[in-house]
Amino acid sequence: MQKPTHEYFIDFLEYIEVEKGLALNTVKNYGRFLKCFIEWLKMNNLASITPREITSEHVQKYRLWLARRPNATSKLSHTLLNSTQSRYLIALRMFFAFFHERNIQSLPTEKIKLPKERRERLIKFLDGVQVDKLCAMPDHSTISGIRDRAILESLFSTGLRVAELVALDRNQFEGAMSSPDFELSIIGKGGYPRTVYFSERAFFWVKKYLSSRTDDENPLFIRFKGPRSDSKRLTTHAIEDIVQKYAKKAGLPFLATPHTFRHSFATDLLTQGVDLRTVQEFLGHRNIATTQVYTHITSKRLRDIHRKFHHGRMKV
Repeated sequence: MQKPTHEYFIDFLEYIEVEKGLALNTVKNYGRFLKCFIEWLKMNNLASITPREITSEHVQKYRLWLARRPNATSKLSHTLLNSTQSRYLIALRMFFAFFHERNIQSLPTEKIKLPKERRERLIKFLDGVQVDKLCAMPDHSTISGIRDRAILESLFSTGLRVAELVALDRNQFEGAMSSPDFELSIIGKGGYPRTVYFSERAFFWVKKYLSSRTDDENPLFIRFKGPRSDSKRLTTHAIEDIVQKYAKKAGLPFLATPHTFRHSFATDLLTQGVDLRTVQEFLGHRNIATTQVYTHITSKRLRDIHRKFHHGRMKV
């Protein structure tokens, strides 16, 4: 006899962590997205429903609820973006794949359709002038301003994901304070190791920030306010708030995020002639197709340059 669907939640999380080998952050995200479906079942008096009893109609109603759900985290859309809805549904699809692997009768995974993207994903990035303008915004007379400058410079220099930046520790930089630049081995998304490189300018600000610290906390980027009992390590949301604050102050044409720096890092490399495979390694992408999204940007740039500087020579 099957248990209610929600009672398989913990078993599912253990399954994707242990048997599928997903990273802890990924497991947490799947749990967060799937919990939304569990809550939806409760809201609709379906708390006791078993996996076998969930129908395509239930999934369709859940999809409709997701599509109409208010978006509290974005100013770009009042409802959840299609890409965000997809994350919730991918987690649900994985849940049903778990049922099938455990021989628990349930809806086939192909019955869980993902929303179609309304338009091609647009990659937003900063050019060199905009990066310089944004990085110059923090107040260097305060330790928090020096910290923020180090964060902005590090994001652009390394192409780190925000979660990877947050995870950096102070002791990883020991013994390198006299170096002009720095390289560091990290464990990135999916548990894969890679090397990231701090430029001379970025490492200058990291060293200036570290030399200004008087505490003995190990996290690299910490907060200087708030309860002493809590962890001082800055969260991903705190870094996002810092970037957006200075993006507004700099008067950029769009609201930059930490990932905008990653896009800018990749675009800058490609427009300077670095090959796609090398950029893939810098970014820590497991699949070259993920990196290829940047070729649309650089191809247009190269085409514009070709038209400007070469077409005049080809006139008859």
